[in-house]
Amino acid sequence: MVNVMMKEVHLTNGETIAFRERAGGEKKLLLIHGNMTSSKHWDLVLENMSEEYKLYALDLRGFGKSSYNKLITSIKDFSDDVKLFVDEIGLKDFAMIGWSTGGAVAMQFTADYPGYCNKLLLLASESTRGYPFDGKTSENEEPRRFSSYEDIKRDLIRTIPVQTAYDTNNVELLKLIWNAVIYTKTQPAPELYDEYVQDMRTQRNLAEVHHSNNTFNISHHHNGLVEGNGLVDQINVPVLVLRGDRDYVVTAEMTREIIEDLGEKATFVELKDCGHSPLVDDLPQLLKEVTDFLNTEVYK
Repeated sequence: MVNVMMKEVHLTNGETIAFRERAGGEKKLLLIHGNMTSSKHWDLVLENMSEEYKLYALDLRGFGKSSYNKLITSIKDFSDDVKLFVDEIGLKDFAMIGWSTGGAVAMQFTADYPGYCNKLLLLASESTRGYPFDGKTSENEEPRRFSSYEDIKRDLIRTIPVQTAYDTNNVELLKLIWNAVIYTKTQPAPELYDEYVQDMRTQRNLAEVHHSNNTFNISHHHNGLVEGNGLVDQINVPVLVLRGDRDYVVTAEMTREIIEDLGEKATFVELKDCGHSPLVDDLPQLLKEVTDFLNTEVYK
């Protein structure tokens, strides 16, 4: 039986970060979850990845069992929490995998804090140019990119319905959403799926995450809302970019942007017959690509 312990640490900024720690060998991997999830959603990786790796999976601020004392306004808020977290537990010289929104957090961290992350893995990650949040108020209206946090809070398509489902424990609606865009072919085992849904409901920052994704841009390009800050140039570690060929959340174009912006530092692998959650769609394929990358010596 794999030993996974739930722990928590108090950060100097007043937040408390909960995390799962799995015993393992000398190689260290930090797992960063995405929107509508927490470290709980890494459970299949924590249970099945080779025990030569010591694994850490944290709950970002406002997710899972972590605190949410101060509102998130940017992806950098999350990545700065990660910096305080790794310092608090004395974690250094580790690889990092970010899933979806977690990919943006991992990229921001790696750019801002060199010397910590030695390899970066981006799983179904949003672009270096962010993830656009747009919508329309009627059938005849063209989609428009929202420009403010207040617009996103009032959104009647994604924000308010999901938040209402959280608040009312509307399990059916949450599963309907995930089956439509994430678990489009394979679903988790029923009991595990129910656990995932209840875990989703721990999120307290839905609109803030949408806004943070909408305004994230570390590229050298304007993303339609904000100018890029060029921080992508500060990512100076090998990067593995993974995307499922059936991903309905992260588009192929977003992945092309990542590869273009990272240049020769990035290696792309397409995960066959996988959607936005390769952890459920094909865990063995995902783990093989991850461990192959982590075990490969990179020559500069």
